[in-house]
Amino acid sequence: MSRKSIVAAVAVVLAAGLAACATPTPYQPAAPGSSTSGGYSEVRLEPNRFRVNFAGNTLTSRETVEGYLLFRAAELTVQNGYDWFSVIERDTDRKSRTYVEPDPIYRPWYGSYGFWRPSWRYYGRGYGWRGWDPFWGDPFWADRVDVRTVERFEASAEIVMERGAKPQGEARAFDARAVIENLRPRVQYPAAK
Repeated sequence: MSRKSIVAAVAVVLAAGLAACATPTPYQPAAPGSSTSGGYSEVRLEPNRFRVNFAGNTLTSRETVEGYLLFRAAELTVQNGYDWFSVIERDTDRKSRTYVEPDPIYRPWYGSYGFWRPSWRYYGRGYGWRGWDPFWGDPFWADRVDVRTVERFEASAEIVMERGAKPQGEARAFDARAVIENLRPRVQYPAAK
């Protein structure tokens, strides 16, 4: 096998590995030290009252995080022998982080030639003739940084579970089995290993 073939094969394997890492948080329990960030967790507050959380990674949409939170609340309700639950308190946190990085494409190829470097002159309207120097700001390559904002969502709710028929007209009450049935087609579980 030639050296080029080996390098190409390694590049393909690395690209596939990186692509596999770039997925939204699946519906799974949150596990500290897990390779996948995020997941659901809950705390029992009273026999029929829980605080439920779902945290997504930077690729998980707000809609998905909130849907997984409701799905987990419905699962807990059925697992504990109840029929419906009511959301007492609900909140979705948005954590945003902005990264400013130098443009990876702009790298001066002439840096190792000492004082020699390219230079140009151009006519600036209202300014006359001006010189361009690659080490100073200029109108042509002024954006030498990549600015991107990354968001993460985490939803939490306090729920109270009840037995019997769900009260009609109660906007914060959910039939647990109906929620599971309606949301299950949208739920993405972790890939089997």
